[in-house]
Amino acid sequence: MQHSISNSHLQVSVLSKGTEISSIKSKKTGVEYMWNADSNIWNSHAPVLFPIIGSLKNNECNINGKTYKIPKHGFIRNNEALILTNRTDEELNFQLDYSEQSLGMFPYKFRFNISFQLQGHKLIVSHRVENLDSKEMFFSLGAHPGFKCPLNEGESYDDYYLEFEMEENAVTSLLSSDGLITDQTKQILSDTNKLPLSPELFNNDALIFKALKSQQVSLKSHKSNQCITVDFSDFDYLGIWAKPNAPFICIEPWLGIADHENSEGDFLKKDGLIPLPESQVFTAQYSIEIGV
Repeated sequence: MQHSISNSHLQVSVLSKGTEISSIKSKKTGVEYMWNADSNIWNSHAPVLFPIIGSLKNNECNINGKTYKIPKHGFIRNNEALILTNRTDEELNFQLDYSEQSLGMFPYKFRFNISFQLQGHKLIVSHRVENLDSKEMFFSLGAHPGFKCPLNEGESYDDYYLEFEMEENAVTSLLSSDGLITDQTKQILSDTNKLPLSPELFNNDALIFKALKSQQVSLKSHKSNQCITVDFSDFDYLGIWAKPNAPFICIEPWLGIADHENSEGDFLKKDGLIPLPESQVFTAQYSIEIGV
């Protein structure tokens, strides 16, 4: 099942399963901006990442002396239990409360809310995590939206590039064969704000940027004026990913990253975790702006 919102510029659809953005379409041009989740290539549109990002070493972790198995990218993704709590013509709100099932994977009592709101040419995605437990909780939070690339007939992947808000000197953290962070890095941006896209750019998995100066990045084409701008001001990390030779690009705001390959499994020692005291609330949002 999916739910739709619209204004005079955009029509947006969000799946009830996992609250994935499945469509962002321009009312003026009819252009679809989201990846279609082709199951032969990558069968997702825009997973929501909570309470972890990426993979755990050996697919498990230790929290306060107990072993837990949390799926890659967490358990919002593909989750059928999120409830639509409010909707208007231009906004959708969903909620997931902890359950016996979630406590078996993640030993914290929480309330997770996510909203999707249209403002002009922009979709704002807001996250709210409330600690309902009697102890401090720790988690990561992120987004994984996948955009069509190329957007138009007659264009190729090589016609596109990412334009960062500021000039960057940035390295990516290289990943192991099982998707864990290594100490190896590779220079990706050298005194430039442009990253050309190519089919082989992701041959070694995602690009992971830990210390960008920019808070926005845009997907642009040399052959058209359309662009997609993602503002990730509330997020410390940025992932860029696609399947090699696949016609999409994911621009991923993250608070947290995958386990390090040398991790000893202690969840509370993970990089980028958000600590949330008892009864407190954490919020973060990102936006997707469509420029035509």
